[in-house]
Amino acid sequence: MILESALLDVRPGREDEFLAAFALARPLISVQPGFRSLELRRCLDQGRGSRFLLQVGWETLEDHTEGFRRSAEYATWRELLHHFYEPFPEVEHYGEPLPHG
Repeated sequence: MILESALLDVRPGREDEFLAAFALARPLISVQPGFRSLELRRCLDQGRGSRFLLQVGWETLEDHTEGFRRSAEYATWRELLHHFYEPFPEVEHYGEPLPHG
């Protein structure tokens, strides 16, 4: 499994709108082939309440980059969410957890 991670800086004052739009967008990603999990967390640090951490588990990197991002659902996801971000988030992908040592 790989982990997609993105820090989402939402335009201040639009957090509630973003969360409402995210509730509509969530089912679009959860039905994708290779989708495993999704967590959205809000930053608790003072002055950072407009920042969210999105982590999505995928079976493979391609399930995200070639599957979801090329799907009709992604077009709707983009329309629902992308206008909330400033700046636009950098999305990174991580491999399996490293062994403890």
